[in-house]
Amino acid sequence: MARKIALLQLNQTVGDLAGNVGRIETLLTLAAAAGADAAVATELAISGYPPRDLLLQDDFVAACMSAAGTISTPIPLLVGSPLPGKPRQLPGNGALRIDNDGGVREVTRKQLLPTYEVFDEARYFSPDSRPGIVRGLGGLDLGVTICEDAWQHAKLVPSDYQSDPIEQLAAWAGQGVELVATVNLSSSPFHATKQSSRLTVARAAAKTLGHPFLLANQVGGNDDLLFDGHSIAALPNGDVVSAPGWVEGVLLVDLDDFAASVWIAEGSASAAAADFIAVGDEQIIESGGEGELAGGGKSAQTADSVLDLLAAVTVGLRDYCHKSGLAKVVLGMSGGIDSAVAACLAVRAMGPDSVIGISMPSRHSSQHSKDDAQATATALGLEYLVLSIEELHTVAEKRLSRELRRGPALAGENVQARLRGLLVMGIANSRAAMAIATGNKSELAQGYCTLYGDMDGGYAPLGDLWKSEVYALAVALNEEAISQGKPAPITQSTMSKPPSAELSPNQRDDDTLPPYDILDAILQGHIEQGQSEPELVAAGHDPQTVREVLERLARTEHKRWQMPPAPRVSVRAFGQGWRQPLAANHNWRQ
Repeated sequence: MARKIALLQLNQTVGDLAGNVGRIETLLTLAAAAGADAAVATELAISGYPPRDLLLQDDFVAACMSAAGTISTPIPLLVGSPLPGKPRQLPGNGALRIDNDGGVREVTRKQLLPTYEVFDEARYFSPDSRPGIVRGLGGLDLGVTICEDAWQHAKLVPSDYQSDPIEQLAAWAGQGVELVATVNLSSSPFHATKQSSRLTVARAAAKTLGHPFLLANQVGGNDDLLFDGHSIAALPNGDVVSAPGWVEGVLLVDLDDFAASVWIAEGSASAAAADFIAVGDEQIIESGGEGELAGGGKSAQTADSVLDLLAAVTVGLRDYCHKSGLAKVVLGMSGGIDSAVAACLAVRAMGPDSVIGISMPSRHSSQHSKDDAQATATALGLEYLVLSIEELHTVAEKRLSRELRRGPALAGENVQARLRGLLVMGIANSRAAMAIATGNKSELAQGYCTLYGDMDGGYAPLGDLWKSEVYALAVALNEEAISQGKPAPITQSTMSKPPSAELSPNQRDDDTLPPYDILDAILQGHIEQGQSEPELVAAGHDPQTVREVLERLARTEHKRWQMPPAPRVSVRAFGQGWRQPLAANHNWRQ
């Protein structure tokens, strides 16, 4: 008789305990109907991940345990939840067994607590000292690990934890403990090459254990973190099956013939119609020891990776709005590439009826920029307002005339950006909507943005995308629209004209910044790859340009402390992954 395990790929909302239980039960019903013997949910599925400082409240942890006890399941379930700590100890990040007779039992607690990149789990949890084993879960004996517990074995962590849960399970197997598989309850955040690393983790674990290794991964966006799903099952010979990304559903794995099927949850919060995958059964199987799934490990400019980025930022914006109870978004539309791509993403995430675009021309706005913004708005079908700032600009200049004559030209330019911010926020407030900031990572890294102006907003969908990636998304968005029989929303003029803030006559970004291809290479090398100034110069970059870029990066940190949250898609994003001092002297570079 076939032995089948269902991996529940869940999109949870932090703190919505009743809603999270309901989502688990929906997928359990799908899994049982598909013939699953048992089900495995994701890490902290009861609370949602990451709950952050909610974990420091004892009543929250207790409420999670109570919620777990309300789960009605037709098949036995392993589910992640915060577990109460001992007196004067932090809670545990644990796995609970919930049987179809209503019994709830603790199975294990997470051993390895990451404190790098976006993680700070030692702040919240007490670690366990060994992995778990669950007997007779739907007739199956399983090893149980939680997320990071499997990564030490593949040597994909920046430090040595001094213990290896996979090796511990393998040692128990050598002493006669027979397991049919090991499962991993995971909430593994997305970045552009993360799935390639997960495949390495799964294959390494399965090879050492000598039996299948199954990883159930969370999907969806929570604050700045994104979760791509792509749940995995791996065999010791290197064969893998993987669920599709960016969609909530069930990956059913038959342990006997290693077949897999996917069931998508109807009305999944992670699936916008057929944007990411057609609803129905799907099997994704790859043979071979060291290969990668399509898209794994490629550069951000390959077609597969660009589509992954497109899905990521769309899910991030949509989930941020839906989980925050926001039904509408507002953004300024200048006719430039950033606002055009941000408008497309907003419509893709929320629908055209939920997006308000505002053109706010000044005396410096070119006709082609006004035309391009109008063309994008028309193609997208969003509500479009034209509100000139000229009258406000004249009044502000008159009132500030003495100060503006005294200060640099930048002071006068920033008045325009802040007037636009005033209008965007005024309309956002009047419509009970959220303003979107349209800046990208390249500009944010150089402070090429105005506090209380174009940085206004509750979310920055492009905030972790380099300028080159913004252009790549523009191409993908146009191709998607054309494939659907719609006009391309981003005009050729928007794609080809030199970027400009249009705050002074004939202004261009490259008057102040290096060309974006050079700028992005320097910034990506330093921020995401950790290259020092000498290493960047040794890589072929002009020494003076490198020095200027790094100095601008250092002296504009105060702006990034005040930027809105942005969906993290890179190895190192501003925010949790970038914790630079604010008041600091950077002369040590000399």
